[in-house]
Amino acid sequence: MLNYLHISIVITTFAAILVFAVREQKTKSYNLLIFCNMKEQDLVVLLKKLTSRGRSLSLRKIAEELGMSTSSVSISLKRSAMAQLVDHRLKRINTLALQEFMVHGLAYVFPAETGRIIRGVPTYVSASPIKEHVTNTSNQYVWRYAKGEARGQLIKPLYPSVPEAALRDEELYQLLVIADTLRMGRSREKEIAIAELNKHIQRYVENQ
Repeated sequence: MLNYLHISIVITTFAAILVFAVREQKTKSYNLLIFCNMKEQDLVVLLKKLTSRGRSLSLRKIAEELGMSTSSVSISLKRSAMAQLVDHRLKRINTLALQEFMVHGLAYVFPAETGRIIRGVPTYVSASPIKEHVTNTSNQYVWRYAKGEARGQLIKPLYPSVPEAALRDEELYQLLVIADTLRMGRSREKEIAIAELNKHIQRYVENQ
């Protein structure tokens, strides 16, 4: 009798674990599907809202500073809300989710595209806040920008207006550089980027 009871408990427990695992996998697959439906500009909008200046701006002003339309910013935030990266009112960033997405998903959802040597605005290990911690690279990396004063290997920006938007907002610039490092950096570079990202997130949380 005890053996049958013990076996029954084991089977029931195993079944419960299996159901939980299946549900967990479905949830992860669903979240991955949502992330894959996001667009590169969605991250640019979120990073702008993460800045001390951007958190208090209207959608119209965010659009103006990012070189986007107001409607595209609104739609972008709605996609981010579906991915649980921002609240349903499209105002407050879910910092834990954003940090997790950038650290673990960015390189897969928005992998960096590189190209030839061009003129532009420095990014990746060629710009702050990463370059101060990296001493073993002689390569320069830039976003294409006709008025840029640097020359280096092209990294395609997350959105065409990124170079100008970054030059208007130093904090946004640093966050975009961090994003590029997480998109294509090596292990040590990514560690630096994560530490710098956490500083920005902590400032955002403290000022809410």
